[in-house]
Amino acid sequence: MKLLITGMAGFIGHAVARRLSGQGHEIVGVDNLNAYYDVSLKQARLDDLAECADVRFEWLELADRDAVAALFERERFDRVIHLAAQAGVRYSLENPHAYADANLVGHLNVLEGCRQERVAHLVYASSSSVYGTNDKVPFATTDSVDQPISLYAATKKANELMAHTYSHLYDLPTTGLRFFTVYGPWGRPDMAMFKFTRAVLAGEPIQVFNHGDMSRDFTYIDDIVEGVARILAVVPRRRPEGAAASAEPGASDAPYALYNIGHGSPVALMDFVRAVEAATGCEASCDFQPMQPGDVPRTWADTESLFEATGHRPRVGVEEGVGRFVEWYREYYGV
Repeated sequence: MKLLITGMAGFIGHAVARRLSGQGHEIVGVDNLNAYYDVSLKQARLDDLAECADVRFEWLELADRDAVAALFERERFDRVIHLAAQAGVRYSLENPHAYADANLVGHLNVLEGCRQERVAHLVYASSSSVYGTNDKVPFATTDSVDQPISLYAATKKANELMAHTYSHLYDLPTTGLRFFTVYGPWGRPDMAMFKFTRAVLAGEPIQVFNHGDMSRDFTYIDDIVEGVARILAVVPRRRPEGAAASAEPGASDAPYALYNIGHGSPVALMDFVRAVEAATGCEASCDFQPMQPGDVPRTWADTESLFEATGHRPRVGVEEGVGRFVEWYREYYGV
């Protein structure tokens, strides 16, 4: 198939392109290489993909309607993996317009490209942030997510609503994936894994929010990528006329699906810190802070529906995953 991967210079986009290369697909990746974090790391990811003969990169701004339309018309993609977005909960408090441009306008332009060129399946990134301060755990895709507590989360919920509209109106098969705290080699410098490792190895204090009383469903990158690769082949279908409607809350007759993609087992933040200490051989100095605006105390993914659809369960635990990241970090930065 001919595949489009948006955000290919990003953490997950790079890993997905790596996973799908060499399988007979023609892969076109796009990214705008914005400066939200170190652009040289994004370029290094692209350089890592340069040896893949079936992977081609193009610079593209997804908010540019005409440029996106031209790309879709020219390339005629079979399927699209839309991972590009302005990431980060906290940054959305500082620069909200970046989220409107990338996550709303960009997402709409991708939907339009898929509709106009009759793409067979759009798989796109949502986020566990949509669950906000839900008390019920584990989080399930049937839970109400109508009260986001950050603009980032609101844009991701909007992405799901926009995708459903296109599935309903135009029979465009769409699948949204709510990612849960992805970490691993080539990860993002703005996330805890990267920040903790950098600070601990430098002998600097790490900021620990909510005074350490937090937990996250940390999910290793290889497990995320395997889920994305498998779900690409699971194309949602419209409910046949006359068939019984699903009894699940929020179920749709449209060719639309939504899954959590996480490890399915939350880890206390201080246990994560101890895993970093073990992997680095250094003791962490913790600077305990109150909860950050827009943040949540815990995340926990109910992943049963993803397992039923793909047969995939995450395999990499935190100790192993953190060890792999620290090994990569030492090698990449020469520490």
